[in-house]
Amino acid sequence: MVKRTTQPKVILFTAPGCGWCSAVKQYLRQKKIRYDEVDASRDPRARRELERRRIRGVPVLLIKGQTVVGFDKAKIDRLLGLK
Repeated sequence: MVKRTTQPKVILFTAPGCGWCSAVKQYLRQKKIRYDEVDASRDPRARRELERRRIRGVPVLLIKGQTVVGFDKAKIDRLLGLK
């Protein structure tokens, strides 16, 4: 029997024209990580969520209840169990 590991839910807050957001999306695709993208510039609930967390910029990832602000490959890899 093959043990299957489930990928944790990944939410990515982005905004149009954000170069770092594009870099994070490309990295996640390269690593074959599924994610839900939320445009924080157009979604009032997303803006409120980021404000609640006292975050003013994007990209922001939510992985396993942990917040990753910016494109922090080491933290993303650690939270996702990537090598």
